[in-house]
Order: sequence, then structure tokens, then C-alpha cells
Amino acid sequence: MTLVATFVSAHGQALLGEALLARLRDAAPAPARIERLDGEIAADLFAEADDARKLEAALRPALDGAPVDIIVQPAATRRKRLFLADMDSTMIGQECIDELAAYVGLKEKVSAITERAMRGELEFEPALRERVALLKGIPLAVVDEIIRERITLTPGGSALVRTMRAQGHYTALVSGGFTVFTGPIGRMIGFNEDRSNTLLSSGAALSGAVAEPILGKQAKLDTLVELRSRFGLPDEATLAVGDGANDLAMLGEAGLGAAYRAKPAVAAAADARLDHADLSALLYAQGYRGDEIVRD
Repeated sequence: MTLVATFVSAHGQALLGEALLARLRDAAPAPARIERLDGEIAADLFAEADDARKLEAALRPALDGAPVDIIVQPAATRRKRLFLADMDSTMIGQECIDELAAYVGLKEKVSAITERAMRGELEFEPALRERVALLKGIPLAVVDEIIRERITLTPGGSALVRTMRAQGHYTALVSGGFTVFTGPIGRMIGFNEDRSNTLLSSGAALSGAVAEPILGKQAKLDTLVELRSRFGLPDEATLAVGDGANDLAMLGEAGLGAAYRAKPAVAAAADARLDHADLSALLYAQGYRGDEIVRD
């Protein structure tokens, strides 16, 4: 079987010079072929091998600590037609619930619960209810201020979504967060649709409750299966990215499940992990070249 190992430099860097590519080629099973995707930013290595993880393990030492990510997969099925993404700490740099908590001086307390839930130390649903209860009384109008002043989009995310959509593929933002954020942020990035939880309100303020059932790990998995079936796609035509424990089932079901700056358990379980590159790495992983990417 032909596997392709895609190498992508850390965000803002061009690290794949001839010497590094030569080391990588020498570390791969012979014969191996290298093709550049975007100058010294991204490149592919094609090799005959049966096990993606073993090939990655053989190649990684040749990087000699360079901040370059490796994504290994079957070459024949690398192009994806359905993309699902987590939002908080994946498509954006923040956890929206923590930013809401900051408004009432509870960010440290809520962030600690968020971190434990994302590591899988707490069940997601009860942890979400506990955090939302602390938000009671916050004016709904604060959401617009948070999006405007505190939320930052993850580099490469909009290019990833817009490039896939330009090719006629479907993209969905699937979050354990809240519709008041996923709606405007999803439109900002360019997603076809967004799914998340609904914060309940009393008048113009949050009531401290969230609508049931809560969208968590199972709902993310169910969304992938539903959309895959709707579009009649094979398993391998799907791509998902996330960072927390509630993303694990979705990542495991996807043809390529990628962990972005993820918690250790998630990074270990995912097909690929992005520790250095921005989200456009998931375009290079599909074989897109630099001049095919729809830039912001």
C-alpha cells in the first residue's frame, strides 16, 4: 500500500529545506519519493508501507526536533469531502464559557473545571451544567462584546474551511459550547452549518441552565455519522479535528481524525496531531498545493 507522509512546518516558518527532506527520505522504506506542496513550508513523502503509525515512528527521529508536523495516511483516500470541527481551543483560541465566566470574576474557577473535562477527568455533561449554573444573571448582550474583543480565530482555520467549500465539500462546526457563539463564529469562518448547546435565559440574562439534551461526545459522533450518511460518503472521505476528550469518538470515527494542540490522551489516540503547524496543515494533508488554498 502507498502511504503518504505530509510534513508541515510550524506556523509562519519554512523549515523543509533540502537537507531535512533528504534525511526524511533516507529514513523511509526505499524507494521513497518526495514532492513539494508549498515551497519549504509543506511537502509529501510517498512510500510503500502497511502501517501508518510505524512509518511515522520511523520518520519522526529524522526531524531531529524541528517543529514540523507529520500526517501519515493512505495516499489513495487522502482527499476528504466532509469536515467536522470542534470550536473552542480548536477553531478559536479561547473557551467561550471561560470568557463568559470572566465577566463575573469566575474565570479561574470555571477554567479549572473546563480543563479537567477536556482532559477526560470529568464527565462532560455534568461539568457543563455545573459551569453554566455559575453564569446565572450574566446579560446576553455580553456575548457580542466577547466575540468582538476576546475571541481570536485559529490561524489557517478559515482557509481550511473556505478551500474545502470551494471544492464543493461540506463543513460543520460541532461544539459542546453554545449557539450564541457558534452561529456568528461559524459564519465568520465560513462553515456550512453549526451545532451546539443552547443557553437558557430569563429576560435579557442567562438563567444558569442549558437546554437538554446536551451536545457532547456522543452527539458529535452522531453528527458525523448522520452527515456521512446524508451525503453517501465512505468512512475514509471524512475529516475531523478537535482538542478535548469529548472529541475522541468523533476523531476515532473519521477517516482522518486530527488533534490540534490537544490534551495528551487525545493527541495519543488521534490519527494525526498538529503540535506546530496551523490548521491549513489539514489542506496539505489532503494534497492541496499552496496555490490552491483559498486565503483569508
